[in-house]
Amino acid sequence: MTFHAIAEVDVLEDALDPVATLVDECKLRLNEDGVKIRACDAANVAMADVSLPERAFESYEADGGVIGINLDRLQDVLSMGSSGDLVHLELNEETRKLHIEIDGLSYTLALIDPDLIRKEPDIPDLDLPADVAFEGSELSRAVSAADLVGDHVSLSADPDEQTFVVGAEGDTDDVDLVLGNDELATADVGEAAESLFSLDYLKDMARPIGSDVIVSFRLGTEMPVKFRYTNGEASVQHLLAPRIQSS
Repeated sequence: MTFHAIAEVDVLEDALDPVATLVDECKLRLNEDGVKIRACDAANVAMADVSLPERAFESYEADGGVIGINLDRLQDVLSMGSSGDLVHLELNEETRKLHIEIDGLSYTLALIDPDLIRKEPDIPDLDLPADVAFEGSELSRAVSAADLVGDHVSLSADPDEQTFVVGAEGDTDDVDLVLGNDELATADVGEAAESLFSLDYLKDMARPIGSDVIVSFRLGTEMPVKFRYTNGEASVQHLLAPRIQSS
């Protein structure tokens, strides 16, 4: 197996952060056209699917192998570098270790047998009739507002008004944030949609998203929500399962 790459610290962190919100270890698929990561949390509630293309690297050579990584440890090593620093990565297939160099620092990271890491999930084919997009700053604001009152957050879309609503209900208080024409970059709501989700999961998944990044949400009624965004050079897709409400 061949893997040798050079990239800026920020580029690698942008690709790893969305996955690290869900899992401590994952598989890296070292394809010829770039790195792909797909992982699901232990409770099967949330999934991250990340692609970092070859063009994001200063130099890249790989032949399609798979390695297992301790994300916490790798992120700790990357944190030793500064923004803009180049990270040199080279796989030693014989020792099954990844050699990392950043600004004079050399680190040898022991890899995990990929067979010992949870199987990567399939992305389900879902019919989600509501599709909206808005800036990450609005998502951060919505999550913060919901966090004031409850542990769960409702995401809904209105086909008549073409609006997206984030709401939460607590024991005594409730809150709604309505995003309309002024806040939505795009809106294509074919039918009414509403689902309830764990706020803790959504908070964690939203954390790496920059304030000026456009996030695209697709949702249905009592269905998982899919959202996509670009984190630096990395393309990120998340899937979050709903909390089904008893009738």
